[in-house]
Amino acid sequence: MQQDAPRWQLVVILWGTKYPVAELNALIETVLARASSPPRVVLISDRDRPGLLPQVLLRRFPEFYLSPPMLAGGCQAKLAMFAPGVLPDDLPAVYLDIDTLVLGDVTRFLDLLDRPDRMAMLQSVVLPFGPLGRALHRLSGGRHYARGNSSIVVFHPAHCHHIATSYERLHAAHGYNGLRPMIADERFISWSAQAQLRAIPKRLAVKFPTEFMWPWRWLIHLRARLPWLRRRWAGLVAITLPGDEVKGPELLTLPEGAEIADRKGRRLIWSDRALGPVRARIIAYYTDLNARLRQGEQP
Repeated sequence: MQQDAPRWQLVVILWGTKYPVAELNALIETVLARASSPPRVVLISDRDRPGLLPQVLLRRFPEFYLSPPMLAGGCQAKLAMFAPGVLPDDLPAVYLDIDTLVLGDVTRFLDLLDRPDRMAMLQSVVLPFGPLGRALHRLSGGRHYARGNSSIVVFHPAHCHHIATSYERLHAAHGYNGLRPMIADERFISWSAQAQLRAIPKRLAVKFPTEFMWPWRWLIHLRARLPWLRRRWAGLVAITLPGDEVKGPELLTLPEGAEIADRKGRRLIWSDRALGPVRARIIAYYTDLNARLRQGEQP
């Protein structure tokens, strides 16, 4: 029986050698296993990736985005997914960072696209996406605006080419990091697409540090006892792990009750008392991932 044509696309980006292909494949297979509708899968890469799942469509970075500064901490290379001709522009897309925990049906993110040019990101600062953020962006001449995190981006490529073309134009005029919004991919997306953006609600996805890590132990334990938070955590579609202090596979090596502090002074307490139902979901996810990685490394 012929499979129906996909109605959406999963987008992942990989450069350098930080992540093995087996980990990328494991992410893709997890999304496919939990999605209610199978996607087209597109990888934007700087090189061929031997061992990549055969159904993945490989697209190369435009040379412009492969300059060393853009592959560093600001991750401006990720803006390549908006460049004309890189992604097929016939279907809406969900971009995921490779170290995202996928716990549910990713197609639920597509419901956020309530108009053709809508985009959605995780909220990063207190100022919200929406009328208030847009008004402040307009009144301040772009100096102040709501910002998001680009670990998850929901968008339609056909309506977002302006993000990359604007960045390239400003780069030519002002140079690398010539304007404040150009210092990171997520800042530039937020600044240049402010009128299109909405927040991914916390019932669907959260950033691990901002949801589960706090400077005060009492607050961590109190939050984990709140029934409405426990219900929300149990239903999450995805959890992102931005930053280098907390990485998923390393969590499995921690003893019960271990603590990690990030550079902002926020604490992770690795216990069921602190993390509620999320700890069991993290353990299950990375136990499966480690098994997939071991299998992928076998000759």
